[in-house]
Amino acid sequence: MTVRYEPAVRRYLALGLRMGRLIDGYVDCWFGDRELARQIEAEAPADPAELAAEASRLRASLGDSGLDEQRQRFLAAQLNAVACAARRLAGEPVAFRHEVETYFEVDIELGDPERYAQVHDQIHELLPGPGPLREKVEAFYERNVVPPDRLLGAVQAVSDQLRVRVDQLFGLPSGERVGYELTENKPWHAFNRYHGGLRSTVTLDANAGRTIGVLPLMVTHESYPGHHTEHCVKETVLVAGRGQGEHQIALVNTPQCLLAEGTAEHGVAAALGPGWGRWTADLLADRGIRIEGELVERLLPLVVALMPARQDAAILLHDRGADAGDVVEYLRRWMLLPRDRAEGIVKFLTDPLWRAYSVTYVEGARLVGAWLDARPAGQSLAERYRTLLREQLLPSALRDDLRAVTRE
Repeated sequence: MTVRYEPAVRRYLALGLRMGRLIDGYVDCWFGDRELARQIEAEAPADPAELAAEASRLRASLGDSGLDEQRQRFLAAQLNAVACAARRLAGEPVAFRHEVETYFEVDIELGDPERYAQVHDQIHELLPGPGPLREKVEAFYERNVVPPDRLLGAVQAVSDQLRVRVDQLFGLPSGERVGYELTENKPWHAFNRYHGGLRSTVTLDANAGRTIGVLPLMVTHESYPGHHTEHCVKETVLVAGRGQGEHQIALVNTPQCLLAEGTAEHGVAAALGPGWGRWTADLLADRGIRIEGELVERLLPLVVALMPARQDAAILLHDRGADAGDVVEYLRRWMLLPRDRAEGIVKFLTDPLWRAYSVTYVEGARLVGAWLDARPAGQSLAERYRTLLREQLLPSALRDDLRAVTRE
């Protein structure tokens, strides 16, 4: 696909690619001008302090760029985040909560352990059988595990059905495809790599079948109607349709990520709605996999209510100076996790690239959920969700919408 880049957009893309030379994984996806990528690859690695300065200069010049106001606002927010990441890379101290606010346009606070304890009581009441809460939770996961040797086939079966449903609801670009592959020992359960040209590869950790609602949640998040669908629709609508080349790159630790993760977190509600647990159980039963679908669906909101404890862990580690071992115990206690999974989260949170990223799931889901709930009377959830797929919104823009509704 050939897109004519405005000068400001070319500078933004070059900046992102140069950051990607310095931080492995910083460029989440790229499907832009190959010649530009070759030029950046042939350069000597840039000085991160100079990249921070370039991000600030470019942001200051957006008013003279000729881009419309919405594109300027998007690029300004992205450039703020890039500048912060570059300053950190250059060795400048950045307080963790300031880092999060700059990356994602959100302010974060510690959650309430009393609320977590109340959720524990609700989980205890919901799960069948005698015994302590942790034993009941572990027994539930054992009963509902998707074994590693059957995970790929089960995911593909759910994906095939969801693809048809999402096409009917939202319209998928002709020719889009997503493939699935397995890996091991990753600090995440699944990872979508968008290649451009309406193609994605989703890599699954072999042990992801131990998590609640892995199916269909993994597919709705990563593929239909989550990340893959969003990339495909934006490539078709924004890049090919409107010539907005800035969307040919996606950069980690930017406001774009918070909206993408929040959108994906609500994919199951948008695509399937109530009853998704039974739908999944019936589909997997045909493949000889038994899960308590209706119980999984009832339990999931309670498990989600414990997710802020994962964000707490990041604050404790990076803002309060807590010991990693103590944070593992905090996660085990409040998220009801086995030790290996709690240790995996801490590993993720101590990675230099990913340490702030858990915020995107917690705060992204909160913000997008509130925005979806505040839709105009008569507008369906699917219609509201379609806007998230087709337009590049920002966290600040969604909050503006919510404030406007409150004033009404």
